[in-house]
Amino acid sequence: MRRRSLRLVSCLLLLAFAWAPCLWAAGSNGGAPLAEGSLVLRADRLLDVENGRLIANGWVWVENGIIRQVGHGKTPAGVELLDLGDRTLLPGLMDLHTHLAYAIGGDWVNRPVRETAADAALRGVGHAKVTLAAGFTTVRDLGSTGFVDVSLSRAIAAGRIEGPRVIPAGHALGITGGHCDTTGYAPGIAERGPESGVADGADEVVRAVRYQIKHGAQWIKTCATAGVLSFEGSVGAQQYSAAELGAMVEEAARHGVKVAAHAHGSEGIIAAILAGVASIEHGSILTDEAIQLMIERGTYLVPTTYLADAIDLDQLPPPVRKKAETVLPQAKLSLTKAIRAGVKIAFGTDAAVYPHGLNAREFSALVERGMSPLEAIRTATVYAADLLDLQDRGTLAAGRLADIVAAPGNPLEDVTTLEKIDFVMQGGRVVRQPE
Repeated sequence: MRRRSLRLVSCLLLLAFAWAPCLWAAGSNGGAPLAEGSLVLRADRLLDVENGRLIANGWVWVENGIIRQVGHGKTPAGVELLDLGDRTLLPGLMDLHTHLAYAIGGDWVNRPVRETAADAALRGVGHAKVTLAAGFTTVRDLGSTGFVDVSLSRAIAAGRIEGPRVIPAGHALGITGGHCDTTGYAPGIAERGPESGVADGADEVVRAVRYQIKHGAQWIKTCATAGVLSFEGSVGAQQYSAAELGAMVEEAARHGVKVAAHAHGSEGIIAAILAGVASIEHGSILTDEAIQLMIERGTYLVPTTYLADAIDLDQLPPPVRKKAETVLPQAKLSLTKAIRAGVKIAFGTDAAVYPHGLNAREFSALVERGMSPLEAIRTATVYAADLLDLQDRGTLAAGRLADIVAAPGNPLEDVTTLEKIDFVMQGGRVVRQPE
């Protein structure tokens, strides 16, 4: 078998993509354009995330954007080989709480009345690229203006821009004047209705859900409680009633769509769980009752915990900063309790609150809160795939999408190596490799 340098293989792949017919990877939103042909990826280690095994001299045979075979030791004869050396092969990572079109910085508070959806989309193109380069081949984007996340998803699937496979939620749903509304301005400025996510009462909530799904939302995101980065009152106060949350979940389910609930305070968390949401985002104040309900009902927690360490408090207006300083320490303690109790946890970052592309720093924060490195990695692979109901990704196995990353060293010994991923393949296409 011929072994070629990484640079030469890259050139050959680029030529193949330029001239070969395009195929499309399976998945909820299409996939990246693929080239015909076969390639074997080999590294000193391969992580079997399902069984928790680190396999020496592991390899993955990729063909037409799909994993054909996984093995170790001697590689298949007659197939081009890309040897990554002292690295660990893993499934492409998934971040289930991003905001690709947003970023905190500059005059971010007034951005909603100074910019349009086009500005957000242009910003999202750059954020999508750095997110993919960091090893995140799938993201669930939880709320954007003007269906920018839907447009990004389609553009990436069509190969027009580079980024992770995006599972969009459209506009986040919230009450008038709540965390998911645009607040802080004079009456008549940036007012919103059900089409853009602001809905009051069960009937308006149902209309809002239907409108998001009509225009491409594959998940519904709601603000069950007040939040941090907004100007309403208490950070944990429940905002949607049990009846409104129930109507939302019921209508979404009628379309085969799940609901993710932003929720900080315990009353709103419990109301959202009882309504049947699939995931609680942040979950900052988890009581024993809330934790037990999550376990009984199989509700996932997406904790977005690294932001508690990373958020730039100096970028926040005084009332917003006060809320952050109040709730974020509680969120760390709640996550530790949830880990110890056995709550199901999936990986999410709230990227935008801190810079996009630093998503992998969430792993070390999860470990610091009490998770093992293997369990932390599973949150972004097998557990994320479970929450998304996607059987075509999350592990390195025959028949799965060839979304594959490689990190230097051994992430089970040092999970921060995932912050240094330098090889990324998406749908069989190499999008990043070591220099």
